[in-house]
Amino acid sequence: MNKILWNTLKQSPGVLGAALLLSTTAALATDSPSDKLVTTSEVASLASDAAEGVSQFSLDADTTSLMAVAPEVDNTAPLSQDVIDLGLESSGETQEVAQVQPEMEQELRIADLEQINLYSEVADSMEQVTSVSQLSDVQPTDWAFQALQSLVERYGCIAGYPDGTFRGNRAMTRFEFAAGLNACLERVNELIAASVANLVTREDLAVLQRLQEEFAAELATLRGRVYALEARTAELEANQFSTTTKLRGEVVFWPGDSFGDRARHNVAGGPQGNRNEDPTQTYLGYRVRLNFDTSFTGEDLLKTRLQARDIPNLSNFDLTNSLMSRTAIDGNSNGIELDDLYYRFPAFNRRAHIFIGANSLDLDDIMDVITPFNSGSNASISRFGQRNPAIFRGPEGAGAAAKFAFGNDRQFRLNLGYLAGNASDATAGNGLFNGSNTKSAQLIYEPTDRLAFGVEYARKYFTSDDVNMAGATGSWIADRPFGDNATTSDNLGFQFNWRIVEKFELGGWFGATWAHQQRSGSDSATILNWAVTMGFPDAFSEGDLGGIIIGMPPKVTSHDIGALEDRDTSFHIEAFYRYAFNDYISITPGFYVLTNPDHNARNANILVGTLRTTFRF
Repeated sequence: MNKILWNTLKQSPGVLGAALLLSTTAALATDSPSDKLVTTSEVASLASDAAEGVSQFSLDADTTSLMAVAPEVDNTAPLSQDVIDLGLESSGETQEVAQVQPEMEQELRIADLEQINLYSEVADSMEQVTSVSQLSDVQPTDWAFQALQSLVERYGCIAGYPDGTFRGNRAMTRFEFAAGLNACLERVNELIAASVANLVTREDLAVLQRLQEEFAAELATLRGRVYALEARTAELEANQFSTTTKLRGEVVFWPGDSFGDRARHNVAGGPQGNRNEDPTQTYLGYRVRLNFDTSFTGEDLLKTRLQARDIPNLSNFDLTNSLMSRTAIDGNSNGIELDDLYYRFPAFNRRAHIFIGANSLDLDDIMDVITPFNSGSNASISRFGQRNPAIFRGPEGAGAAAKFAFGNDRQFRLNLGYLAGNASDATAGNGLFNGSNTKSAQLIYEPTDRLAFGVEYARKYFTSDDVNMAGATGSWIADRPFGDNATTSDNLGFQFNWRIVEKFELGGWFGATWAHQQRSGSDSATILNWAVTMGFPDAFSEGDLGGIIIGMPPKVTSHDIGALEDRDTSFHIEAFYRYAFNDYISITPGFYVLTNPDHNARNANILVGTLRTTFRF
């Protein structure tokens, strides 16, 4: 409790009033013993029961000490705009300390326990001052200099603001004054308990006793609030999940269906299947995630995630037979699986963050996706619509990365990483360095908080049984331009996002892949993809997000074997709207249309729809 009240004093600009009242006799050593605190108006009516338990000071005739006595509260007329005066008989005049105009008075009402922190909302104050000269706005020529000097040197009872000022010209409430007074009372008690009571004069004690009497109700209120807050804090600490780990959960219900005949034609072969049909049935899938976010220093993060999911992969041969139809979330975990396991910590004076991952450390974790639709549970409903597949899809899972921020206001970010897809496999042709892997570099330029650009490069290597060139978002030939042969690729990407107005942002990306066959031949192929995105954040209510995505999924535009080039062009057209009921529940209706699936005009258009519901806790 002492610490909370002391911090309250440090941040109260009205501490000057308490300082002057406390140090009347100490600072003005030449004043007559009759100097005392007087007011030109009566003290406000105070309820005696509100002051129960408040310790007050009284003077013992034989010793200089503080004794607890019952408070005496005068029920008198309320305090008006009259000034509070400090009697200075040695100077022959009365100096006006403060005057409160009626129209400027504000009554402080503490509605709940959190309001005890009202005075802590200002930035952290400077440490306790050791010399009044540390306060830049208090000069030796000021009439308050000696009073403040006395409090600093004798009692250590004041502190300044972060900019080294005292701000003694600010008004304060009775509660602020009471908080400051209480801190000084406790400081005096500490001096007495430490057997240095000779520092506390009888005149000081008399002033403190008078102040306690006049502010008994406020002191009782503050102490009661602090006691209750401490009890609540203790209860929360006793029942918290962990002192270092936070538990977050997410549940996604994914009902959906696709409409249109399955794609029977692609350049890799002739018609597949006996007839045109739409075999997909309406389904209801789910995904459940539990995130354990652990921090040991307050700035690092050890992330562990468990998940279970069962959402159909619509690209299966007996469904749509097109990779372009895949939803943002799909797959079957066959039980609970470990999804994320990585550690992140700051370096270089917080201008860099280092990542070390053992499982599911993904490319979009170590590089920034600046378009707003990356989340599969809260944004885009399609796999292609989330991010540029040329850059952010590839071998990933385990490895290391570093994110650097530099420039004025950290406008530039440089992200470097190395990830391996089969790092835990110790057999030949696998492992951390001999299996599928991605080396990546990204430069982000963010001139304002509304505009950002990104340029990326990724070098990927796929083993023979792991070729997935386009991240399962484009045509079949774009995903495996050389079949099941080991393949390398050089990938270049560009992305941008511009929040033009508060509720509209425009973005997009372009990706180019140059693939090279590494086994059973030396063919090359070029794969392109692009998208334009339009976002509508908080369109109708706070937390909502509308989105429109128009783009071309990965397409083989050039191949050393001309017959393997995609002959037509598919377009991906997507629209969704996330409606947030509150911070914990949202529902997202949406659909996307695929024209000429698999970049083949002989395939019928496919429409995929869903009504995603997300719960977060």
